[in-house]
Amino acid sequence: MLGCVTSVVVIEPARAQQVVANKKNYSLSEIKLPQKSALMLVQATPEVVQVTGVRVNPTPQGVEVILETSNEEQLQVLTSSYGRTFVANIVNTQLALPEKKAFHADNPAAGITAVTVTQHASSIRVSVTGKTNVPTARVVQNEDTLALSLSAPVDPTAQPPQPPAVSETVQPETPTEPAVEPQQPDEPAQGEEEIEIVVTGEREDGYNVPNASTATRTDTPLRDIPQSIEVVPQEVLRDQNVTRLEDALRNVSGVTQAFSLPGTISTFTIRGFRVEEGSGSNFLRDGLPDPAAGGVVELPNIDRIEVLKGPASVLYGFGNPGGTINLVTKQPLRDPFYEVEATVGNYDFYRGVVDLSGPLNDSKTVLYRLNTSYRNSGSFIDFFDSKYLSFSPVISLNFGERTNLFLEGEYIKTDASFYSGVPLIGSVRSNPNGKIRRNRNFGEPSDRIEQTVSRIGYRLEHTFSENWSLRNAFRATFRDYSDNFTFPTGLNTDNRTLNRLYREYELDYENYSLTTYLTGKFSTGSINHQVVFGVDLNRFDIRTPKFIAFSAQPIDIFAPIYRQPLGNITNSFQNIQVTDSLGIYIQDQITLAENFKLLLGGRFDTFSQRYEFLTDGSESSQSESAFSPRLGIVYQPISAISLYASYARSFTPANGTGFLNTNLQFKPQRGTQYEVGVKADLSDRLAATLAFYELTRTNILIDDPINEGFFIQTGEQRSRGIELSIGGEILPGWNIIAGYAYTDAQITEDEDAELVGNQLNNTPENAFNLWTTYEIQTGELQGLGFGLGLFFVGDRPGNLANTFEIPSYVRTDAAIFYNRDRFRAALNFRNLFDISYFDFALNPTRLHYGQPFTVQGTISWEF
Repeated sequence: MLGCVTSVVVIEPARAQQVVANKKNYSLSEIKLPQKSALMLVQATPEVVQVTGVRVNPTPQGVEVILETSNEEQLQVLTSSYGRTFVANIVNTQLALPEKKAFHADNPAAGITAVTVTQHASSIRVSVTGKTNVPTARVVQNEDTLALSLSAPVDPTAQPPQPPAVSETVQPETPTEPAVEPQQPDEPAQGEEEIEIVVTGEREDGYNVPNASTATRTDTPLRDIPQSIEVVPQEVLRDQNVTRLEDALRNVSGVTQAFSLPGTISTFTIRGFRVEEGSGSNFLRDGLPDPAAGGVVELPNIDRIEVLKGPASVLYGFGNPGGTINLVTKQPLRDPFYEVEATVGNYDFYRGVVDLSGPLNDSKTVLYRLNTSYRNSGSFIDFFDSKYLSFSPVISLNFGERTNLFLEGEYIKTDASFYSGVPLIGSVRSNPNGKIRRNRNFGEPSDRIEQTVSRIGYRLEHTFSENWSLRNAFRATFRDYSDNFTFPTGLNTDNRTLNRLYREYELDYENYSLTTYLTGKFSTGSINHQVVFGVDLNRFDIRTPKFIAFSAQPIDIFAPIYRQPLGNITNSFQNIQVTDSLGIYIQDQITLAENFKLLLGGRFDTFSQRYEFLTDGSESSQSESAFSPRLGIVYQPISAISLYASYARSFTPANGTGFLNTNLQFKPQRGTQYEVGVKADLSDRLAATLAFYELTRTNILIDDPINEGFFIQTGEQRSRGIELSIGGEILPGWNIIAGYAYTDAQITEDEDAELVGNQLNNTPENAFNLWTTYEIQTGELQGLGFGLGLFFVGDRPGNLANTFEIPSYVRTDAAIFYNRDRFRAALNFRNLFDISYFDFALNPTRLHYGQPFTVQGTISWEF
């Protein structure tokens, strides 16, 4: 005889803003959960409850999931959500299904795409994924029953619920006892204590996001991915008041800043290797290559950031092997959502964001989201200011239960001054004439950088059956960039006269990306497969209609005189570069046993490049093809631990021009990575990853250190390292995201023998990041929270010749915030102790200072 039945009633997703009679409504953040972590709850309970059966019963409102237990022990539930998935963690339980270790049901009812029950550490996790939004919840508990009812009005266009389709890998045993009738949400039995939980579509699973799609193109648990991947979730972006990509990526181990023009462009190194705009698939936007993503780096409509370490060519085509940054955008919500946010800070910082979403028709088959943002800010840098404006509309169309179409657009306009950086002598090294002030700018007050970026596209998703689906997506991206600025070229022997050049530059490019891929699940005997087969087409058209360089008057770095006349033209050119590529790939995620998984993938790429040098009328072209494999193994000796190993290769065409040799055709770049590691669920809400890797690339294209705007190609570079990352909730209200990276990145082969053995520039051997927050959970101060961040970056070479080093630093950030209902107020402090440090260096005359002490106040209201 069964001792206890836990019932999870799941209804079609909605925000459930209405108040149910005789019940009190709470948001997730207001629920008074036990003041212990999931791990502490497990340790405090002497007996683990066995769950011996799982049943799924359709209901008029959705589905009911019934967990059959072996005794009468009352169960405790911790709830959360991420993306479109509601999660209930049943603590101190063990899943003991006959011959199975997991349960899965696809499309059990209208509006519900999946129900899974899995073992995580010493708890069972029930995950329910909504079709368009996260489900909403209510808890009902009596002596022997615990029900989580996720309730909402029934969609009048929805089809009648069908019996749940259960995948072959998790077929539950048919119960011999009568099915338990579901308790109707509005009619709790006498004596039951009921609390209604409202889970909004904007809430993520705290600082610990358990699933990601970047590594496999499927929504896969991070613990099942044989490669290191880190996610910066919405909560971290919100708590740190992140507005720029470089601030978000400080939270990712092994990522450092390599270059930045404030307000316009940022590039990074991942595991020592540079990723930047225009570099193939290193920047993704919702899984599609987007070379403009690194050119406009503000984040008003970004939900989270996923960073895959190492090569990703097998899924996304050519790209540098360091890693891939996927910007996941905010999507339409099923129920009305309106939020306004305003931020004011020192250095004349003003920013406003409006985020609107909801249905456009009564049946809620047409949804929209509109995110718009405007920023106007000054800087600690002399005569530097910048402006940013964006509109990001999305419309989703539901054509029945199996087909969804998303129409997306974006318009961004930026306008900024130019920051030259400062010379090494007078900043890092002593100068007999004195020390250069941190705010000095050796460009001109009239220098400007302007650009507009436009995106338009669609995503089509169609489900053929419970196991097979098709996705097709297209995006066109247009970027118009222009600048006119004066930049340093070298410091004279008097240590105060800085030579300069002035340039006028225009860059226009168009990028077209089309991808179609089929995903399917099937079994061969006892072995389960999840297959992805896809085809990608891309065109990248870069045009430089104007590049003119003039000699400029030198400037005294201690007594600068601006607005001096220009000299003669020193260089000019015009060119066109068109790259067309085709990729065909297949991937198979194989479950050999519940604790042993294999990932196999391969991709064939072919590309052609055409160059037109309009200056002299010459032309050239090249074409190449390559096969990029990936192999990964995951072994889980216990449910909370994953041991993994992987091998991957990458391939990318060289993209650039050599100085005084416009017909130079660079060889394609190639990368190879070996990685082993361990992933651990320290509790139900806290996870960690430890990775060891060796990554090698050949035929590297780098900036010409003497001739700006041109490139040179070296031989081979190798990076070896260790990375540790941790993220999640330590105790209720206490969150953490932290990481450490040891990176040994050096030149191993080069035509210049003196460079062999040198460390790669802007890559520290040691780097550490920590951000933690605590929010008071009960009492009169409930909702008040505090945040503290420490960011350490070690000494690193400023150039490949290793002739100088950028000194290490530790930056301290802090925050004070208050959440109450739909209102939030926060104060964020960056560089709390106002240390003087450098973000990166381009050469000995251009070191870029990091921002000094900065304070910003933010108020947001959701209605």
